[in-house]
Amino acid sequence: MNAIETRNLTKNYGRTTALDSVSIALEPNKIIGLLGRNGAGKTTLLNIIANKVFSTSGDALVFGEPASENERAQSRLFYMTEINLYPAGMRVRDAMRWTKAFYPDFDTDYAAGLYAKFALDMKKKVKELSTGYGSIFKAVLALASGADILLFDEPVLGLDAGHRELFYRELLARYGAKPCTVVISTHLIDEVAEALEEAVIIKRGRVMLHQSVEDLLATACSVSGEAMAVDEFATGRPIIAAEALGRFKSVTLQEALTADDAARARQLGLDVTKPSLQQLFIDLTNE
Repeated sequence: MNAIETRNLTKNYGRTTALDSVSIALEPNKIIGLLGRNGAGKTTLLNIIANKVFSTSGDALVFGEPASENERAQSRLFYMTEINLYPAGMRVRDAMRWTKAFYPDFDTDYAAGLYAKFALDMKKKVKELSTGYGSIFKAVLALASGADILLFDEPVLGLDAGHRELFYRELLARYGAKPCTVVISTHLIDEVAEALEEAVIIKRGRVMLHQSVEDLLATACSVSGEAMAVDEFATGRPIIAAEALGRFKSVTLQEALTADDAARARQLGLDVTKPSLQQLFIDLTNE
């Protein structure tokens, strides 16, 4: 059974279509990147799954049950939103107690230990937290919730490099100790790429691609060098993106090169490299 499934999910805001017949199936116990440009529909999709917004049509399921207005389904997921929905006057330690009331498997000791690692004072009120510490506050509640599904919308917003690295490390440690389904929506793709098993790329409200990260990267390459040689080599091949600067040109191809292809590229004096997940995402979603 899929942890999350959507079937022809559509969401309209007046004349604007935020999601257009989105159908995805996410298996349990995987870390999945939900990737897209600003306005692509990522947050809308997460909001519908988490019962924060109603769809215009179509279905969203959590472990086979309707996500909408379903307390049992919603109790199995924890959604860390980019927006702070906690009362401004609530203290961090009280938020832990209230989270425990809604998520019986919430690990209070584990959460307190994480807050100590991040040097967050649990006596502080939510309104006293900076943007970065506000993200840490919410991320720790998610990690300690014990939920079967963790949804993260820009989880490292405002965090410095050290705290971002600590978050990714603790996320993987939590996943290793208690596997669950993790969906991360972020613009810092290179930072999280090594943790991702699958990528769902959304463009203009539609699913453009859903593939394992390993397969996605294995079936793409970048070829660069003298422009005429690049054009000669790339003719007839599936080009995702191309960039030229004077006599230099670089193209991203959506194919894995054979040994003969690689040898031919070397004969032409071309460099063949593997694009990063972030660069490939940029190339795929460029107009």
